[in-house]
Amino acid sequence: MARKSRVMIERTIQRFKIWRIAIYIRLSKEDARSLDESESVANQRKIIEEHIASFNDGDEYIIVDEYVDDGISGTTDDEREDFQRMLTDIERGRINCVIVKDLARSFRNYSDQGYYLDDWFPRHNVRFISLYHQPLDSYKEPQNMRSIAVPIQGVLNENHCAETSDKVREVFDMKRRNGEHIGSFAAYGYLKDPNDKNALIVDEEAAAVVRDVFQMFLDGMSKNAIVHHLNDHGILCPAAYKRERLGLKYQNPSIDPARRPLWCAGTLTGILKNRMYCGDMVQGRYRVKSYKVHVQEIVPEDEWYIVENTHQAIIEREVFEKVQRLLLRDTRTAPQKNNVYLFSGFLRCADCGKAMSRSQVGGTVYYYCRTYKDQSKSACTKHTIKHNRLEAAVLSAIQQQVYLAVDYSKTIERINKAPLVKSQSKKLVDAIEQKERELSKIARYKQAIYQDWKDGEITHSDYRHMKEDYERQAEDLNIVIDRLRAEQAELENGIDTENPFLAAFRQYQNIDKLTRDVLIELVDRIVIYEGGNISIVFRFADELRRIQDYIEVNTPNEAV
Repeated sequence: MARKSRVMIERTIQRFKIWRIAIYIRLSKEDARSLDESESVANQRKIIEEHIASFNDGDEYIIVDEYVDDGISGTTDDEREDFQRMLTDIERGRINCVIVKDLARSFRNYSDQGYYLDDWFPRHNVRFISLYHQPLDSYKEPQNMRSIAVPIQGVLNENHCAETSDKVREVFDMKRRNGEHIGSFAAYGYLKDPNDKNALIVDEEAAAVVRDVFQMFLDGMSKNAIVHHLNDHGILCPAAYKRERLGLKYQNPSIDPARRPLWCAGTLTGILKNRMYCGDMVQGRYRVKSYKVHVQEIVPEDEWYIVENTHQAIIEREVFEKVQRLLLRDTRTAPQKNNVYLFSGFLRCADCGKAMSRSQVGGTVYYYCRTYKDQSKSACTKHTIKHNRLEAAVLSAIQQQVYLAVDYSKTIERINKAPLVKSQSKKLVDAIEQKERELSKIARYKQAIYQDWKDGEITHSDYRHMKEDYERQAEDLNIVIDRLRAEQAELENGIDTENPFLAAFRQYQNIDKLTRDVLIELVDRIVIYEGGNISIVFRFADELRRIQDYIEVNTPNEAV
């Protein structure tokens, strides 16, 4: 009898276990949006603690730590800091029991659920307890872990996550289409309206910096020079401004949180290219690959959500457009130079198309072909031209265009005051008729190849490829015809003196000095030929052609 009692005591001792518990709690973004109190952190904690208190099996239960991921998606583990901390504590031997309210709190990804329940937790001798939706206890009821209900619940949770993600995206897309701001942080220079979380108001302190950046760039300062100016004057960069001045919990993943961020060329370029400063809401520039893979990818510009005039502009639209034209140019500066040269980004070699290089010999500045200088003297020729001669020639050409704009304005004003004469441009009529003939020819070709296929003279594959080619040609022709007809309608309706070409050049009636601002406004590029000849491609070429056509049509007996 004594022997039997001793065995029973030994078995009792062997059954006694110490469970070092990790309470894991997660409040998802969806939970936060729904305001479901039953899923709150406080209620999850209360439910789990009450369950632990109800244990009455002779084992000892010690709550070692609580791990909370508040407002975190359940679709990835890497983003859940406390979940990762819990795994680390398990590996260190601090934890041997994990308790959660339900499986969805821990795993919303079906494959991850299987990995942790079937592999990771058993390898680390961890007891896993889920209280609801599917109740599990890997120690007391190990057979339940193999139940078909467990993977089914994982699939249901994952499907719920996918559906929720789709619904959230639909709502966000609707808000984007309506021009409502949905980001966590407003663009630098703006604040979220305290009375409307989807609207923006101007932050005057940061907006003043934005205006200075645009003006410095237009004044000819290089990006590096602007960056140095801002940093040297102690002006906080956007990331630092949001954290230190506005007190926001902003974190740029590309910036080391241990170091105070500074202005850089990338930040500056982002500001100069941002249409938000014109008053347009621009959203959807980035997206995550999927609800499971939270890696951002760049969205093509034609897929962005852009709604014009949704908030107060910081930069005038004309100024913004001028900066965009300038950004397209090669505006590199020489070492230790803060300002961009007058012709930087405008000069092209007539033969090879490359940019021209600047060189100074003594007090004389020259430009010559970069191909000739940097690659091969046999690939191109010098195309040399002196700066002074080039500047004088460009200024003279602009003065002539200004004179032309003033003269055309007077002519148009006179035409518009005369009795209405609806004349058509013979050039446009002929061009439209030619394109329509080409379109009819393509239609006949399509019919012919169809008959060839039916007669067995060509294969179906050949027919399909030829048909697609003809359809592409027809589409291109229709675009051209629509444009020509729009021009025709414009001519018939008349042209006013505020035409972009006329307005742009008239403002420089008294020009006597060439500046970079004038070049940006009026000139597209300057082509340099061997021997020193140049040709200037002005902006507004299409508008000029329409004006000349309009005047020609309406003054048939006058010399233009």
